[in-house]
Amino acid sequence: MSTNGTFSLLIFALPLLLLGWLFYTQNKRMKQMRDFSSSLNVGDAIVTSSGIYGTVKHLDDASAWLEIAEGTTIRVDRRAIAMKQADPTTPGAPAAPVADDAPGTTPGSPQNGQ
Repeated sequence: MSTNGTFSLLIFALPLLLLGWLFYTQNKRMKQMRDFSSSLNVGDAIVTSSGIYGTVKHLDDASAWLEIAEGTTIRVDRRAIAMKQADPTTPGAPAAPVADDAPGTTPGSPQNGQ
């Protein structure tokens, strides 16, 4: 086979290899997402893809009901759940924010002129 023929075969094969690799990685990613979604349980602390923190209160095939504050429950698509929250007792996990009881102040600002 001549050098020109080998080069033509290489030009034809590279895009096919790239497409095969793209399909493989996409299928792998989809399988990981399906496995994650099926591993969700009621009571799991999660984060949605839009950054909402909550606790799973109810699950069905397509939806999840999340409690985002005491007495506040929202319904989201299961595909919107991005990850489970880290266990707050593990080292390095961020601490829960402290509620500021003084109305009308910004967090971290001095209160009552102090």
